[in-house]
Amino acid sequence: MQHPYSVGLTGGIACGKTAACRVFTQLHIPVIDADIISRELTAIGSPMLPKLAQLFGRQCLNADGSLCRPYLRQKVFADEKALTQLNALLHPAIHQELLRQAQEAGQHAPYVVLAIPLLFEHKLTSLVDRVLVLDCSPELQLQRIIARDGCSVATAQSIIAHQVSRDFRISHADDLINTQSSDLQYLAQQIYKLHQQYCTYAAK
Repeated sequence: MQHPYSVGLTGGIACGKTAACRVFTQLHIPVIDADIISRELTAIGSPMLPKLAQLFGRQCLNADGSLCRPYLRQKVFADEKALTQLNALLHPAIHQELLRQAQEAGQHAPYVVLAIPLLFEHKLTSLVDRVLVLDCSPELQLQRIIARDGCSVATAQSIIAHQVSRDFRISHADDLINTQSSDLQYLAQQIYKLHQQYCTYAAK
């Protein structure tokens, strides 16, 4: 079975991925989001939750049995071994589901977008035909993370430090959109231009 033409959407944390995904969706392009898949795999009743509790203790679960994401985030970004264990548990399942959904969605669209925040970190560029990077300054990332998630400066800095450098992302991008401004109209215009290109590439 032929794989659909795939665009990998990535960028540093808080660089505007959610807004970009929304624009692609408005253009009727399927967006397969690794973050959403991760949340589905760790929802209440998921077989992943007991495994996570076994690895990281009952503290990683809330009283209702749901995953305590702030606790887990703080733990893994302060402990390299814990982060490695979490990745080893979750990522094979996430990647498998990404590919399954992309294959299914690609039957009805010119191309699909795989939104993978850690595309470079986990060496997943082979899954996509083209890489679109969203970029803003580390200082703005820090402000946005703290405002959005309510986490400490130290936790936000640790999350950024665990991602590849800004220079690496830029140098490995096929396409780049600067998201330093919060101008959603500008973002939409840039994505629309790329959308036309991607439709052309996919048709070849």
